[in-house]
Amino acid sequence: MKVLKKQTNSKKCIVCGVETNVGIKASFYEMEDESVIALFSFKEIHQSYPERTHGGLITAVLDETIGRAIWITEPNAWGVTANLSVKFRKPVPYDVPLKCIGRITENKSRLFKGVGKLFTMGNELLAEAEAVYVKLPLTKICESDHDDVNIYVDDDIKEIN
Repeated sequence: MKVLKKQTNSKKCIVCGVETNVGIKASFYEMEDESVIALFSFKEIHQSYPERTHGGLITAVLDETIGRAIWITEPNAWGVTANLSVKFRKPVPYDVPLKCIGRITENKSRLFKGVGKLFTMGNELLAEAEAVYVKLPLTKICESDHDDVNIYVDDDIKEIN
């Protein structure tokens, strides 16, 4: 599938932060089917049981990916998670490439809903989620300086299978 646009990262976010030592450092791409795909690998520091990624970090990636899907149609909208339900299908390994796909299922003036699925690069389903977000401007979410967000990191990815 063709990548239409690469999304920005932030400096300190546990999922997409480019300046965090323990972060996941996921990259997000807007796709031609109106989904968002995150590409990343969990690391050993993200484990719960040996050789398995912690469920909280799996949930965080699903949440971030679904929430970013609103930017395809509303690039200035920010979502604050109101409800999130996760189903863990299989143990999620670390130190292997993974992808998470998020898409919007309902979009209203003040909230949106979406779904996300976490896969191996061989398309084995590992976890999935449904979520509801409240739309808020960034100035209502945090009062501090907003120079932490919208950091663009270029790469050469044009297609994702």
